[in-house]
Amino acid sequence: MNAGKLLTLTLLTLLLPTLAAAQGMERSNAPEDARVYFITPHDGETVTSPVTVRFGLEGMGVAPAGIDKDMTGHHHLLIDVDESNMPALDMPLPTSDHVVHFGGGQTEVSIELEPGQHSLQLLLGDHRHVPHEPAVLSEKITITVE
Repeated sequence: MNAGKLLTLTLLTLLLPTLAAAQGMERSNAPEDARVYFITPHDGETVTSPVTVRFGLEGMGVAPAGIDKDMTGHHHLLIDVDESNMPALDMPLPTSDHVVHFGGGQTEVSIELEPGQHSLQLLLGDHRHVPHEPAVLSEKITITVE
């Protein structure tokens, strides 16, 4: 291979992830009426840690990450996420203290939270952890941990 082709391939290899990130990823379709919600806890509730959180889903099914099946996804719990730290909806959701993945298809978790007020929101992701189009995002709830 000549030096020019090698340089071109090297540049493409380095730039492709950046270009993909700039353009976002293709998103899986979700029905307009799909809905994710909290079964527990309830908005405004005072709870103790560990907090049991149960996820509800209507209009779609739950499937583990990596399983590419239409009209399914898996849950992500957004903790204390607001406009300033909301993950991009056209990229795989990051894993952090604020974005908890349930890639095994779980619909319930017992999670340790520090005392104080916390916001919780659910976001469904497809087999690649990318939110659907339109995003299946719950109402944000606020709880107080004693």
